[in-house]
Amino acid sequence: MIQISKSKVEAVLQGFIGSDAYIHSEATAFVFVRNFKVHVTQSFIAGEGPFRVALRFDGHGWLRMEALTHYEADENKLLLAGYDDRGRLNVALHLGKEPFPE
Repeated sequence: MIQISKSKVEAVLQGFIGSDAYIHSEATAFVFVRNFKVHVTQSFIAGEGPFRVALRFDGHGWLRMEALTHYEADENKLLLAGYDDRGRLNVALHLGKEPFPE
């Protein structure tokens, strides 16, 4: 994974607007949502680093993740992660056009 480039992540997020996406989100090792299918209607990235990302779902509200520092993307998925100053994963948000492996 590489450090977040706000403009690059914003462009990838825009690619999910108007489409169905599968979400995996994790705030700690014990709280997560996996393969939750939603229809994305809006997306935002804010901050100067660490970053905040918010996704709006058609009829279901918002998901907002904070303290994001790194990303990896291809044509089918966006992986966002937040690492602390010791390199430990604190938060993760993954969007995919296909379900994530169980």
